[in-house]
Amino acid sequence: MGEDASPLGDDYDALKEGTRVQTQLTGKPFDYAFAPATDYYLKAHLFGDIFARDNLTYADRELVTVSALSGLQGVEPQLKAHIAGARNMGVTEEQLQGIVVALAANGLLEEAGRLAGLLETEWPQGKPNDAYAQYFVGQSFLQPYYGGVANVTFEPRCRNNWHVHHGAVQVLICVSGKGWYQEWNKPAVPLTPGTVIAIPEGVKHWHGAAADSWMQHLAIHTQEQPGATNEWLEPVSDEQYHTIR
Repeated sequence: MGEDASPLGDDYDALKEGTRVQTQLTGKPFDYAFAPATDYYLKAHLFGDIFARDNLTYADRELVTVSALSGLQGVEPQLKAHIAGARNMGVTEEQLQGIVVALAANGLLEEAGRLAGLLETEWPQGKPNDAYAQYFVGQSFLQPYYGGVANVTFEPRCRNNWHVHHGAVQVLICVSGKGWYQEWNKPAVPLTPGTVIAIPEGVKHWHGAAADSWMQHLAIHTQEQPGATNEWLEPVSDEQYHTIR
């Protein structure tokens, strides 16, 4: 086979196939007439040659790309574009959310928050959080994941009681909706998709949904010591809650 021969066959039209794949990925046709050499390279080589190889599906390629970009800073426009491309190529919302969970489970909390802030998608609500209902005002739901990560969903105005984590740092990553996090004697901090909160060991606090919105956050414990416990305290009263702005 000559150096320029295509492994896909002599009658394979890389430019035509690459144009089709690029259009599917981006959702619209691209024509870089101002840079014809670059345009040809992208269509014929990247999309027409590399994407045509059968070692990965189109969806898998985009899943890998989103995962890689999630670990880099300053690439939010590219990450957002490839999230859209992943969806166009058949990647499911569950798979995209799984990247966030995997990043969080492996301690890549900033990266998980960055991706969560760009997904703009609904997360599973899970089942009623009955085991902890006595420590909440309003209805909450729980969806556990691997790696000790749990997604907690709060209906509007729902919040957990004041509480303290002993022997562990709890990290919250807001993935959907709007809510609040507050430490004792400190102003409340807004929770919006992508917000990451590391709650120091021994600090009295609460978190929950805004009055006009559902809220979902991932919760994970880090720096956990033997015998770590949660100390549940008094509820956040309506008077305390409604003074938040």
